[in-house]
Amino acid sequence: MRKANLSYICQECGMVHARWAGRCSGCQAWSSLTEQKASPANKRRITGAATRSPGMEVVALADANPASIPRPAPTGIAEFDRVCGGGFTPGSATLIGGEPGIGKSTLLLQIALKAPAGAVYITGEESLDQVRTRATRLSGTDKLATDLSLAAETDISAICRYIQAHRPALVVIDSIQTVYSSDVEGTPGSVAQVRTCAFELISVCKSVGSPLVMIGHVTKEGTLAGPRVLEHLVDTVLYFEGDRSAGYRILRGIKNRFGALDEIGIFEMTGTGLAGVANPSHLFMAERSKSPSPGIATVALLEGSRAILADVQALVCPTSFATPRRSVVGWDSNRLAMVTAVLDTHCGMSLGACDIYLNVAGGLRIKETAADLAVAAVLTSAAVGAPLPTDTVIFGEASLTGEIRPVGQALLRLKEAERLGFAAAMTPTLDKVSVKATALRISPVTKLSDFVYDMQQRPDQRENADGRR
Repeated sequence: MRKANLSYICQECGMVHARWAGRCSGCQAWSSLTEQKASPANKRRITGAATRSPGMEVVALADANPASIPRPAPTGIAEFDRVCGGGFTPGSATLIGGEPGIGKSTLLLQIALKAPAGAVYITGEESLDQVRTRATRLSGTDKLATDLSLAAETDISAICRYIQAHRPALVVIDSIQTVYSSDVEGTPGSVAQVRTCAFELISVCKSVGSPLVMIGHVTKEGTLAGPRVLEHLVDTVLYFEGDRSAGYRILRGIKNRFGALDEIGIFEMTGTGLAGVANPSHLFMAERSKSPSPGIATVALLEGSRAILADVQALVCPTSFATPRRSVVGWDSNRLAMVTAVLDTHCGMSLGACDIYLNVAGGLRIKETAADLAVAAVLTSAAVGAPLPTDTVIFGEASLTGEIRPVGQALLRLKEAERLGFAAAMTPTLDKVSVKATALRISPVTKLSDFVYDMQQRPDQRENADGRR
């Protein structure tokens, strides 16, 4: 009797192995290989269909009509449209992930309630009564005036038949890890099931022109669960992040074929769902007292096409331990080590024997290098005890030689600071056009050592030093 062909697939990365092993050679995950039978009949059927397939249709690129290209349709939620490029494009596939309880289902249900007639919300994790209860709470009325259709279904065949028959205006799948195909072995959520179901959903939605939105689970490391090919199949990948105990959420674009990358949408959790934040700078700027304090500064950031101001706080204190502590919240710890080394080497600061605590107010995570100068400023301010001006915004990139390098979109950052009432800015050397275009007092910083020297020679610093003596 001929032995059935077996293969082993990793449930973490989707890599196929010829024989079982305790550890996947692709992602190095332990005990992640599961057995999968290969079907020779299916292989012959696929091969035969390929040989009988008619020739593919080829069209000339010059014959394309720009007026016939589908345009994104706004969803009615401005912050969401900003991230995904203006709304949903017909036939597009969007994947949204985030931690449990962050608000993914709430956001997509709000979008589905605002969608045109014919939208369908398919849930595999909740009952229909649970979805209706949440929809009633989000709308703020007992009687829902909407044509949204609901379904509690996890069979991919039934879902695809409904999409082909009704051509919905929007398809929401909550979530892709709960959908299964009877033609594929494995439990729902496995690599093979997720890959097959996602491919069939995307194919049928593109054929009928219905936008598709899928919710994806995340792993304990915070990445999207399932095979990596899932992110390649979809057109847009969005990640919902934020502290569940806080009242705000950040929607960040990771991949987008229809818009700019690295755009973010700011939402605030309210009793009637998620509401967009029109002015996020106030959200990330801490409430300060009238008297300035050492170790705090305002940095001008750029998230996609939006300028945001945020407060950076630092605390520097001597330690009696052999290894000083470095605690960083909202910034890259490796970047902090680099800025600290530059201050010690080129500016004569002795921060190597001090504990350093760095925090970005509001829970925002800074990813760009424009915060280098602001971090160096708050570290110097906290170390020497001299407060920074509260009406000054700071941004600039620090090099390993101690020089301050320019950053992109400086004028956009200055305009946002001017709009929020700031009077001055510490920046790298700007061109004459940017200086004339703003009413802020520009204090150019070319070398970090000059800035540290000015901080140490300030009158308020000498008074603080005399008081300590």
